[in-house]
Amino acid sequence: MDPAGNLRNDIEAALRRPNLTAWQRTFLADIYARLERSGGQARLSDKQWRKISEILGRPNNVIALPSRPIVRDTSRRQPWKLYRPRFGRVGRRLKWRSRNLVIGFLFIAAVAITQQVFEFGQGQSQSAPATARTSLNHEFTVTDGDTVHVVGEAAGTRLVGFNTPEKFSPQCEYERQLGERASARLRELVAGGSTQLTKVACACAAGTEGTIKCNHGRSCGTLLVDGKDVGSILISEGLAVPFVCGTMNCPPTPRPWCRG
Repeated sequence: MDPAGNLRNDIEAALRRPNLTAWQRTFLADIYARLERSGGQARLSDKQWRKISEILGRPNNVIALPSRPIVRDTSRRQPWKLYRPRFGRVGRRLKWRSRNLVIGFLFIAAVAITQQVFEFGQGQSQSAPATARTSLNHEFTVTDGDTVHVVGEAAGTRLVGFNTPEKFSPQCEYERQLGERASARLRELVAGGSTQLTKVACACAAGTEGTIKCNHGRSCGTLLVDGKDVGSILISEGLAVPFVCGTMNCPPTPRPWCRG
């Protein structure tokens, strides 16, 4: 029995509510993807549980996922680590100053390494397109027809160039059904071919990428299956429409599925 099945059902129901904020919708979608990917065994922090309960409106009725007890094995500890001498006032001051010196040294080293990485990246960008960042064969899961979630990343990745129907917050039942079909089709494409996920710059104001002000904190990317863009495939099959953004902003999101 999946202990998180009820939680996922509750999240699906919540994502259909029109009164959610953009942040709440993104947060619940990411939690839902983690639960699907782990088969309901994902570990969530206390803060994440509180946020989920707050959004679902059930602070006193939360389904807890199973967790493994932490067992501390002291038999393998070195003898000198079992004895910790107590320091007086002078010893504490010396210890504090030594810690500050170490922190300062690490900070300076981190700044130097960051500068070298930045200079290296600038050199590389001269021979690559300005929008391309990395081209990697990441392991990822499909959240919906135009969003994937790379394993190990906190937020999802929005695929650019097209828009699929919403299955979490549809404007009508037909859009929800079409959104489910688009998600299933993307999973089918990913499972049946060689994939290449390329991270690209989002169409946001300078300095906002990676924050909630840019694409709800998600990154952006393109996804090729056997060398063909998945957006073009979904558009040709009537499961998506073109959605092309500019350098720093996007036009209104096209959602034509509930008209007429």
